[in-house]
Amino acid sequence: MTTATLQGGLGAYSLDQLVEIITREVLAAYPKTGTECAVCGSSTCVGQCVETNPDGARKVVEAGADRLSARLGVKNIAADMAGMIDHTILKPNATEEQVRQLCLEAREFSFATVCINPTWIPMAAEILRGSPVKVCTVIGFPLGATFAEVKAFEAQRCANLGATELDMVINIGALKSRQYDLVQDDIAAVVDAAHPLGASVKVIIEAAYLTDEEKVEACVLSKAAGADYVKTSTGFAPTGATVEDVALMRRVVGPGMGVKAAGGVKTAEDAKAMIAAGATRIGASASVKIIGELK
Repeated sequence: MTTATLQGGLGAYSLDQLVEIITREVLAAYPKTGTECAVCGSSTCVGQCVETNPDGARKVVEAGADRLSARLGVKNIAADMAGMIDHTILKPNATEEQVRQLCLEAREFSFATVCINPTWIPMAAEILRGSPVKVCTVIGFPLGATFAEVKAFEAQRCANLGATELDMVINIGALKSRQYDLVQDDIAAVVDAAHPLGASVKVIIEAAYLTDEEKVEACVLSKAAGADYVKTSTGFAPTGATVEDVALMRRVVGPGMGVKAAGGVKTAEDAKAMIAAGATRIGASASVKIIGELK
């Protein structure tokens, strides 16, 4: 934010005005350019990036990091990044057998979570008991156009049944109508229901329907509401995650918040590009194929 803006004092601005100010500042700074490493494209890697030092990168992840900084085009992201993938099946006609298979694959490959519709939470929690794999589910999915109190109840119910990660869809129409208070309150209702029960919240902004300005606004509001991640897509919109959207979302939320790329991530190259752009989590139904290609 500019010095002039800060000198004016943030208390003098409404939420709408603050969102506008932050949106302008972020877009003015995006994209950045600078001196780039000849190997990975980064301006700061000094020979220690994921391509020049993959073993070192693996140790950093094992020590607890959930994101490694790199630029698009990095070739050798370590193959043991399964812990960044939400193994996903959200299609409405998914059968019990398919969900069971998803859970067994997640245990075998040590994916971060299985991402499933709420009705399957109890079964998935039982299958995954004793494993590091978590249960992720969706809230207000896939349209987001329901009441905040309904989303909050759904979040509470899902967390009580065993889901520890909740991917909620924002009220897209409200965002596009510039009803920022409504959007933030909608997200905060889910966060307030989830966090006391130990569940984290990912906010699906459904980027395919948004302008760049609206993507910035959605990320700003998600962060202000206390969400843990922003997520690109439901997978039900005309398009899914793009490298450009992930990079923009990362720039807006900064290093302290997660970014999930979902929708259309079908190959190892797709996944590596998203991670290089700033994603800390990948949502994919082709997870086993992706890990096979990485190996």
